[in-house]
Amino acid sequence: MPYSAPLNEIKADLFKGLAHPVRIRVLELLAEADERTVADLLDQTGLEASHLSQHLRVLRGYGLVVSERSGSSVSYRLAHPTVAGLLGAARALLRDVIDERGRLAGESA
Repeated sequence: MPYSAPLNEIKADLFKGLAHPVRIRVLELLAEADERTVADLLDQTGLEASHLSQHLRVLRGYGLVVSERSGSSVSYRLAHPTVAGLLGAARALLRDVIDERGRLAGESA
């Protein structure tokens, strides 16, 4: 998406990159460490190499991760530290939503 698009469209495009549980899991794993090898990500996610590769390609395309090759090994890291902050904010928001729903369900029982 071109950067000349309205900010709300650019944001929506970013969230498309986040719109899969595997991609969220990969980002969370990368947020826990400075970088991880593809072999480590495969081990941590249990995915087949081709599936992980597809998700990493999407994350790279949206500018969320960057890769670096060292010999035959490829490592990934978050492209921006703010990605970890975004994941943390989403976790906090979801906790609040779940707590509120639980409170409302308790009141209606």
